[in-house]
Amino acid sequence: MSPAILSSALMLLALAMFVSDRIRPDAVALIVLLLGWITGLVTFEEALAGFGSPAVIIVAAVLVLGRAVELTGAAQAMTSWLVPNVRFFSVRIAGVLLMGMLLSAFMNNIAALAITMPVAMTIAREHKVPPGAVLMPLAFATLLGGITTLVGTPANLIISSVREDRLGEGFGMFSMTPAAGAVALLGLVYLVLIGWRLAPKRKGPEQDLPRQRVFVFELTLPIGAIRSRISVADARRSLRQAGASLLSVIRNGERTRLDAETSLRPADQLLVMSREPPWRIAPKAGFFTPLESDHSGVITAHVTIIYGSSLIGHPYAEISGRTDGEVEFVAAGPRAARLRCPLGKNLMQSGDQLYLRGTPEALARLIRSARLLEVDRQAGPVLPGRSALYVIGIYALAVLASSLFDIPTTASFLAGALAVCLLRLIPADEAYRSIDLPVIVLLAAMIPLGREFNNAGGSDAIASGLSMALNGAPLFLSLLVLGVVTLILTVFLNNVATSIVMAQVGIEFASALAVPPDAALIMVLICCSCDFLTPIGHQNNMLVMRPGGYRFMDYPKVGAPLSAIVVVGSAWILSAMYG
Repeated sequence: MSPAILSSALMLLALAMFVSDRIRPDAVALIVLLLGWITGLVTFEEALAGFGSPAVIIVAAVLVLGRAVELTGAAQAMTSWLVPNVRFFSVRIAGVLLMGMLLSAFMNNIAALAITMPVAMTIAREHKVPPGAVLMPLAFATLLGGITTLVGTPANLIISSVREDRLGEGFGMFSMTPAAGAVALLGLVYLVLIGWRLAPKRKGPEQDLPRQRVFVFELTLPIGAIRSRISVADARRSLRQAGASLLSVIRNGERTRLDAETSLRPADQLLVMSREPPWRIAPKAGFFTPLESDHSGVITAHVTIIYGSSLIGHPYAEISGRTDGEVEFVAAGPRAARLRCPLGKNLMQSGDQLYLRGTPEALARLIRSARLLEVDRQAGPVLPGRSALYVIGIYALAVLASSLFDIPTTASFLAGALAVCLLRLIPADEAYRSIDLPVIVLLAAMIPLGREFNNAGGSDAIASGLSMALNGAPLFLSLLVLGVVTLILTVFLNNVATSIVMAQVGIEFASALAVPPDAALIMVLICCSCDFLTPIGHQNNMLVMRPGGYRFMDYPKVGAPLSAIVVVGSAWILSAMYG
């Protein structure tokens, strides 16, 4: 089988598996890379070359630097300072969207959303506007911010590496900023003036909290249980009268099925669900809980675990241990009610809701360090100290070194990441946790495949088909078609996979139509990271789905006009710049 057919077949297999969403994207990339080596398409050394790619190293370094900015509270403080405290809702939400965009230009998009989302929800509550009006526009703003710099998203670095392979030099830190920044500002104007008005105004599950919140906790039995005077039916009846439901009986650390008339033992525990916290339910029902009601200086916060949290995969007891007892676990959310298992056996997952208690300062530190999202309480105070200034200074030096002094971006950002670790501005274990390994593996595995796909003529075949249809067309129309194709592909794939394919196609497309290669590459760069049409297009879109009360079809309602603005605006701006 010829290399062209084999590489095309492997790329189509990868695309099919990406679209099916049955296998993790990083696993898909490794499977196809392994098949490429088995079939002889790439040598073993070529297959591993992606793990040493500058793009992969820069992504890891930027994730460490961005996490340091997040941990020190610098980003949260800037967001609080720069969002104007005026009575006009549109002005305040414009400030939040702008901050989300600016932060995502230099740090992980998810972190940028996690930092600005509580501020946006607070503004919505203060103006009596449903969260759905602001959260989707905010998620879209963070995606727009990611296209404006070289380090804004991994896809930008992939496209830069393709440019270096084909043209001898990659993009600079701000090479795409004039065009992509103008497009991002156009998108921001749309979101501020029109987008938030199109967003659905239905209530999310975090509104009307007394009715919607669900506490899942464990209670212990009273003295009467020693004499076998309490049956399962008695316990269920007492809890129901107190406004709670019995989910299961825990005996010897395991969920146990018991008949209604079975007597409970002194060591048994009851897994309970209620709309009220355990210290209110326990005395009403005649049971015990070690938790007491909130006292002076201590509050209870309702939080959600978001993607990338260091608590994922750990038991609830990890919360108290990590904070030296300053924050304690109060209750779990709806998922624990569905599982009906002892809380000690549950491991936290992305999307879980938790109720935590501590001082506002301790809660703020945990929420920032563990990447949690507060649902029904205004974010705790953020008082960045000298370490925040050091981190911002190191990040700024890395940017200046790569953009003004011609130091390779890989070297400057790697040095910056090393500096924040050596100066102990970020704990060593947190630095390693901040590196998103699935993204690193996906990048490293797809780079050799994309390179071989181009070498075997796959990208040339796609570009030839496009160029034949557009022969003699003006630059604006050519770029518009390239952008539409990229946008359609990124609806089904993640932006990394799209950039691998379309960056190679963009180079060949530019060569066939005598289009400036940078115009084609920046068009691909912008469109492959702007999926506003589905909740699955980016993790940020999914992250706001539940708090905003969104449905699948709400996304194209707001996102379709924005997609049109991005594609048409990009083609117009780039044709004016390079025409």
